[in-house]
Amino acid sequence: MTETDETAPFWERKSLEAMSETEWESLCDGCGRCCTHKLEDADTGDVYATQIACRLLDCSSCLCSDYPGRLQQVPDCLQVTPEIARNSDWLPKSCAYRRIAEGRGLAWWHHLLSGSRATVHYAGISVQGRVLPEPIVDPDDYEEHIVDWIQDDPEC
Repeated sequence: MTETDETAPFWERKSLEAMSETEWESLCDGCGRCCTHKLEDADTGDVYATQIACRLLDCSSCLCSDYPGRLQQVPDCLQVTPEIARNSDWLPKSCAYRRIAEGRGLAWWHHLLSGSRATVHYAGISVQGRVLPEPIVDPDDYEEHIVDWIQDDPEC
């Protein structure tokens, strides 16, 4: 990252902390992977992703149906911060925030590179068509819906 090269895109020349709110929010690739329920093993602390989407996630568009109010409506929802991007194994490896934090740059399918928010779906990165809406799954059955593809990164 070079702070002085003004011709480079903001994500290449700014630290995560130096980004404006608009720049930060634009890094979200709209995949919906972080909006799936996670289960934590109480004994080991290991976190497992499920194919169960948050009740606010539109499973077709992979966008939050109430992004401004999500933290009030879903108490477990986390605001991704630079610290979380750097230190949270539960963020998918494909996540733009995590990729930038790890110095890997944006993937080719990211809308800031491709010019289209649909590329994340065309590339098969999003949860579109791969998750179940929270209301149709009994919470006692969540363990039956653990998946490993959410953590996959096709470019690793």
